[in-house]
Amino acid sequence: MVEIPKYYIWTIGCQMNKVESERLGGLFEELGYQVTDIAEEADVIVLNSCVVRQHAEDKVINKLKNLKALKHARPQLKLAVTGCLVGPDIAGLKQILPHVDYFFKPGEFPPWLAQPTAMPLPSHPELSTYITIMQGCNNFCSYCIVPYRRGRERSRPVAEIVNEAKELVKRGTKEIILLGQNVDSYGQDLPDKPDLADLLTEINDIEGLLRIRFLTSHPKDMSEKLIKTMACLKKVCEQVSLPVQAGDDEILKLMKRGYTVDHYRRLANLMRENIPELALSTDLIVGFPTETTEQFQNSYDLINEMKFDTVHVAAYSPREGTTATRDLKDDVPAEEKTRRLKMIEELQENISAAINESLIGKTVEIFVDGKKGGRWRGRTRTDKLVFFNSKNNYLGQLVKVKIDSAGPWSVRGKL
Repeated sequence: MVEIPKYYIWTIGCQMNKVESERLGGLFEELGYQVTDIAEEADVIVLNSCVVRQHAEDKVINKLKNLKALKHARPQLKLAVTGCLVGPDIAGLKQILPHVDYFFKPGEFPPWLAQPTAMPLPSHPELSTYITIMQGCNNFCSYCIVPYRRGRERSRPVAEIVNEAKELVKRGTKEIILLGQNVDSYGQDLPDKPDLADLLTEINDIEGLLRIRFLTSHPKDMSEKLIKTMACLKKVCEQVSLPVQAGDDEILKLMKRGYTVDHYRRLANLMRENIPELALSTDLIVGFPTETTEQFQNSYDLINEMKFDTVHVAAYSPREGTTATRDLKDDVPAEEKTRRLKMIEELQENISAAINESLIGKTVEIFVDGKKGGRWRGRTRTDKLVFFNSKNNYLGQLVKVKIDSAGPWSVRGKL
């Protein structure tokens, strides 16, 4: 009896890494491999890495150290690393991690396999599935390592993305989430210069697809055309992730973000005017080099003013190879970063709770994507997490739920 080879993929980091791992899994299965969630059983182990923050890189390195003994015991095991740990200096990585057999850049194919023309799609995709529409970033924010690891922006053709979306819907997907480091600059490198609004219009026409989302946007690149297109396409959800990163112009300048706080404020207001039900989420960095108490207060005040639905806040940590690490001293003490982080988290928890409480008594449409704790779980078009009880099977369906209680992270209701 021939033993079926097994593969194990370990993933950390952003949604793009998750997509790439799913597609790698599909490739291995197409080649006759079977998935295992036990590394010790695998014939091939792939680590899909993230280095956006130091703690993520530390986890990757620790995982590789733990696998060293396994590789020593089983020399025939193939051990590979992809993701953002893999930069231009692959020779340097091989020197530091000699027990790793292969390094390959994010989005590329494993180098020891015959190179297919395209990554196969998952045969049983999730109800809500990500599609990568572009790779790379041209912005070079001073704190970010991603452009150095994923390279310049490279957009996929509209027809290719639309065909992939159609096939995923045929296989069971109901919601598509378009992914890119900066989706607002999608298509600028393509010959006919399509943009994200054009792509959304094409995908909106796919029969059987219920909802469309996209992330992440960049304030300096979001266009009025995109906002107005969102407002008129029925399947595009009223939710946008628009990272502000700081509420102070001097800090934004040091971050090399390319916009001012006033520009961000006007853009957000324009979106809310055109899309009244809009849920706006943002990212914020506290403790950036030279950030004074007053400059942090500007960020705090902006969060309080804008009333974001969600805020993903992180304390600044230096990343080797970025201009911020090279040119600026990491001079905000760790305890002060922690204090600022907690202040934003507490503020946003209160804001999120108030927004969710405003839903009590209202009826919302949710897309049911699973169960948790015996209750059905789904999300509104504005990405609010909703729970309800029912003995019937509503998986993959749109249902109406009347909200009767709420907290900062989720709401509950009855059909």
